[in-house]
Amino acid sequence: MVVYEETKAEFINDVNLNLIVNKIYTKYQKMFGRTSDSQLNSWKNSMQYMRGVLDDDEIPGNAGVAIEFNIPTTSKRIDFILSGRDRNKRDSVIIIELKQWEKCEAVEGKDGIVSTFTGHAVREVTHPSYQAMSYANLIKDFNETVQLEDIGLYPCAFLHNYELEEGDPICSDMYQEYIKEAPMFGAYDFMKLRSFIKKYILEGDDRETLYKIENGRIRPSKRLQDSLAKMLQGNKEFNMIDEQKVIYEDAIRMAIDTLAANDKNVLVVQGGPGTGKSVLAINLLVELISRNMTCFYVTKNAAPRAVFRDKLKGSFRMTYINNLFQGSGNFTEASRNEVDCLIVDEAHRLNAKSGMFQNLGENQIKEIINASNFSIFFIDEDQKVTLKDIGSVDEIKKYAKELNAGIKIVELESQFRCNGSDGYLAWLDNVLDIRKTANFNDMDFDYDFRVVDNPNELRRLIEEKNKINNKSRLVAGYCWDWISSGKNDSNVHDIVIPEYSFEMSWNLGNSQTWAIDSLSINEVGCIHTCQGLEFDYVGVIIGDDIRYEEGKIITDYTKRAKTDQSLKGINKIAKEQGQEVANEIADKIIKNTYRTLMTRGMKGCFVYCTNKDLQNYIRWKAK
Repeated sequence: MVVYEETKAEFINDVNLNLIVNKIYTKYQKMFGRTSDSQLNSWKNSMQYMRGVLDDDEIPGNAGVAIEFNIPTTSKRIDFILSGRDRNKRDSVIIIELKQWEKCEAVEGKDGIVSTFTGHAVREVTHPSYQAMSYANLIKDFNETVQLEDIGLYPCAFLHNYELEEGDPICSDMYQEYIKEAPMFGAYDFMKLRSFIKKYILEGDDRETLYKIENGRIRPSKRLQDSLAKMLQGNKEFNMIDEQKVIYEDAIRMAIDTLAANDKNVLVVQGGPGTGKSVLAINLLVELISRNMTCFYVTKNAAPRAVFRDKLKGSFRMTYINNLFQGSGNFTEASRNEVDCLIVDEAHRLNAKSGMFQNLGENQIKEIINASNFSIFFIDEDQKVTLKDIGSVDEIKKYAKELNAGIKIVELESQFRCNGSDGYLAWLDNVLDIRKTANFNDMDFDYDFRVVDNPNELRRLIEEKNKINNKSRLVAGYCWDWISSGKNDSNVHDIVIPEYSFEMSWNLGNSQTWAIDSLSINEVGCIHTCQGLEFDYVGVIIGDDIRYEEGKIITDYTKRAKTDQSLKGINKIAKEQGQEVANEIADKIIKNTYRTLMTRGMKGCFVYCTNKDLQNYIRWKAK
């Protein structure tokens, strides 16, 4: 989708007559809704500068101009595109990322990231050259027309208010890799930007190339298929057995039949912790891509995406792999059946609204089903851990029906975590009073479960296990404020248990890859850094939000940290619907949180409780 599309001559005329902003906004409103005054001013300023750059007779008047081009499968838009043909008659497209910035700072230790004032605050954002390059790569990798017709894509960034000088942080050596791929032009670089354009566009194309890109079929490139498959070869983590394989083959057949009939179908895969949902999801991603289908892996939680990207990195450029792993809020503006298949892991974590301020879209489940011919939802409703988590089988059924999609529901039962012990999971549900199960007091299963009296002993046990292969971690319930957030200082401690002189910090700035970073053994993870992931051994600190009292498990959401967002809004529920309703909702979320934390270990789980009665109760149950 393109908000504004004209020739260069018409664009210059619209700017000269002061019509450009009105034309952009009129179309933008119809496609995306209203926008801010700052966006309108940004268009007004940037288009004046682009008019000045293009006011050169050597840049053909019938070259195509596109403004706010929506990249398919994403909510991202390219600011400015110019199309034409080079000296060899090859179709060429200039991708220009426009910035209003006046200064910025380099961010050490974070690849391709800078800090600048944007959105009314100083924020860390991608370097303009990286952004332009990644947008070009996204189109190159997934637009079949660009691949087949060998259309040249040439990204760059134009910081028209920025006085670029030698030694400026934005030109630092750490960014040169990206600046080489997507040159950057500042306030005094009009002539350089013109030369860059004229290098690739000598003839106009009357917008023909823009039409090809806008209407090109979305397909992954062949080299991306081959590369991803090679990355997974020989990786035993991704092997499938039993009903995993059955569901895998079923999903492949459904995908083939759905696309052949240009139909719409939904597959729901239910499964508890450790039943291999993520393994199946990754295998399906690889297979469907190898069959020339457009397929993306989708999760609400960023941590699993980051870990999978890290596991898959190799000789292939990470910008390509990044395109495969999408956030669940990326489909608010997608058209119907825009992609072939979306594989949604941790579907219970989906939200209704999207965006930083929860103000975008209508419902993530609906948007995902709408955006794809075939959608696969991997779900465990007992792993909902925040008030915003709305993913459920009933919700998926509801929107499948609304969007005229067929639906099939299957279940994974084989247990691969907790030493393959279904008994431990049943025992745990009983202990946490989630549901009554047969083995009420039966700990007769091969799984290393221990209750310790001292948090320092818990830490020692996990550190010893971690020395083997860096696959053991400490986690905790969110009962301590994250005061170390943003400080990246290991001397600032969040989790303090004074009677044992125990002091540790929550993860310090590496929340997305905390599960695999070697230094993470010195930090404590929470539900948001480990859900959807697994370790060999996990040490769990159970905080004051759950206790044992008068023969009952009691949860208390008031003991959660003030910085915890998972129960944000619970006081409003208590006020509007009554304390009993609020307690019932919070009770389920707190118990689900500890159930999830206590099932992250494949070989063992060690527990320390701040409430001694709870500690004694669990120890008694574990005899």
